[in-house]
Amino acid sequence: MPLYALGLNHATAPVKVREQVAFQPDTLGAALRDLIAQPSVKEAAILSTCNRTEVYFSAAEATPVERWLESFHRVPSDSLHPYVYTLPQDRAVSHAFRVASGLDSMVLGEPQILGQMKQAVRSAEAAGALGLILNRLFQRTFAVAKDVRTNTDIGSASISMAAAAVKLAERIYPSLAEQHLLLIGAGEMIDLAATHFAAKNPKSITVANRTLERGEQLAARFGASAITLNELPDRLAQFDMIVTSTASSLPILGKGLLERAIKSRRHTPMFIVDLAVPRDVEPEVAELDDIFLYSVDDLANIVKDNLQIRVDSLAQAEALIAEQAQSFLRWLDGRSVIPTLTALQGHHESLRAAEVERARKLLAGGAAPEQVIEQLARGLTNKFLHAPAQALTRAGEAERTQLLAMLHHIYQLPDDD
Repeated sequence: MPLYALGLNHATAPVKVREQVAFQPDTLGAALRDLIAQPSVKEAAILSTCNRTEVYFSAAEATPVERWLESFHRVPSDSLHPYVYTLPQDRAVSHAFRVASGLDSMVLGEPQILGQMKQAVRSAEAAGALGLILNRLFQRTFAVAKDVRTNTDIGSASISMAAAAVKLAERIYPSLAEQHLLLIGAGEMIDLAATHFAAKNPKSITVANRTLERGEQLAARFGASAITLNELPDRLAQFDMIVTSTASSLPILGKGLLERAIKSRRHTPMFIVDLAVPRDVEPEVAELDDIFLYSVDDLANIVKDNLQIRVDSLAQAEALIAEQAQSFLRWLDGRSVIPTLTALQGHHESLRAAEVERARKLLAGGAAPEQVIEQLARGLTNKFLHAPAQALTRAGEAERTQLLAMLHHIYQLPDDD
């Protein structure tokens, strides 16, 4: 069954499209089970991050999976199809290797994507959606990503989205040490943001999270305070800089809430970076005066400005991936002959069993062992040669020529003089 990769990413779709097909962790298992319940889909794994949603799957064809993606998220086909790419088997393998190695990321060489892909595989396994083909693909993918990071300098000049957010803030404020920072969420992205912003020694850092305990754990590492999301309406006006990245399916900061915050601040500007997909901040907030709102897509140019990766390192990584992709594709091609080999083995096994049974009867009847061995060998030879000999005698002239060449190749027969 063919292997495919289907999806959209930061290079093919803006954030307003990507957020429409993002999968939340609490719905991913149900989505995978629903997907492999489709008639033609045998295996599947879903990678969903702020920069991409991709489905890796084994199926008879790819079109039903795109239809499923539209249906699951209730997205009209004409609004999604222009942004979706479908990669057949040969391209899907190298694409998976490039994604895990950070070569397909907005931040070239960034390491977070490898952990996100490993989590996607764990989710697929937990949902019972991971079979032999995808399991083998991803294990090879992780090994290739490790080789790329170990043997090349592809990640040496990368700048994270969190670091880019700091650079952007420094364009707005002369000194971050005079600003009050609010971090919304407590996941990996906010953890990175906390690390980069804390290095600039802001006047205060506050972590807002749905559960106070998780927020307090992160806050304790940076000498910050923690609040719950329910406290935001009363506290929002206190902060100059906001970085948010949660798994919420709905916006956390609406236009009305921020209008009130700005009014309370007497129109002192607020800087907001929304790293979430779907977005945590309503897009209409960008219309407000005195609010500088940036999404993950807005950070792309800052990231690109810092991508001075050496050409030889990138070429080296691509060459390594190409070699490993060809190796995996050879393994896939080899699997296509397994049913035939299994049938051939079964056929010859039945011939062997019949001849052995015949020999046993001869021995039980008192026949000489040497005679029985001779008849067993001759009988096996005749039975093994019967099918190819019959095919040759029944074949037409053109087909017989092909069969003769094939038999010479298989049995390494000497060429005719």
